[in-house]
Amino acid sequence: MESPALLAKKIVCITGASRGIGRACALECARHGATGLILHYYGDEATTKEIQSLKDEIESLHTHSKVVAVPGDIAHRETSQKIVLEGVKVFNRIDVLVSNAGICPFSEFLSMPAEVWERTRQVNLDGSFYITQAVANQMKDQTPQGGSIIGISSISALVGGEYQVHYTPTKAGILSLMQSAAVALGKYNIRANAVLPGTIETDINKDDLADAAKREGMVKRTALGRLGKPDDIAGPVVFLASDLSRYVTGGQVLVDGGLFVNLQ
Repeated sequence: MESPALLAKKIVCITGASRGIGRACALECARHGATGLILHYYGDEATTKEIQSLKDEIESLHTHSKVVAVPGDIAHRETSQKIVLEGVKVFNRIDVLVSNAGICPFSEFLSMPAEVWERTRQVNLDGSFYITQAVANQMKDQTPQGGSIIGISSISALVGGEYQVHYTPTKAGILSLMQSAAVALGKYNIRANAVLPGTIETDINKDDLADAAKREGMVKRTALGRLGKPDDIAGPVVFLASDLSRYVTGGQVLVDGGLFVNLQ
């Protein structure tokens, strides 16, 4: 049975779309009827191949969907401006933003080079701020006015991690960014919400989860008895992107398989 077209005729912008959660969100948005997808990717050889394969997959499986791919380093403000410019040039508007691009280079705190902190903050938090601001300005100016902004935060916004002292503040910042953006942008019919994934198997943590004992420990800590997949995040993102969540703003959706609540 076909899923309902929750995003019919909507134009969706996703950063960090070539792999992992971003890729899963792109595929699910297309499956739910999005007619335009503005997909950002880093632009090196690997992500260029990934985004081309994603574009081919979407446009072959979903003939209603058209993809515009925009490369660039999300840490630079100019990249966000370019994403909006290229997307609006083709689709005339943006209805949904999924601010997803992020990195997590695991590092010991006391010996962490300043460059690791700087780069993590620039990509995760600065990048989220730049793309949120750029897309929000477009949503404010378009007719009809408004849209839905979704920041991919993390369970790490709520808890700490020994090798994530540089990472967790950026994810807490994204959660706070969505809360304040909801207040600032509500008068323009723009909603802003955060999704907080738990442990999701992606490239960002594949090395960390290669330790069999650590992986098994993470599995046992979840209430559902498994780690998450990128597809597990895509569903809540579609909900927040759709009109089903039209009165939800400033919220946070924890998608962690019960990891946070499983104290014992």
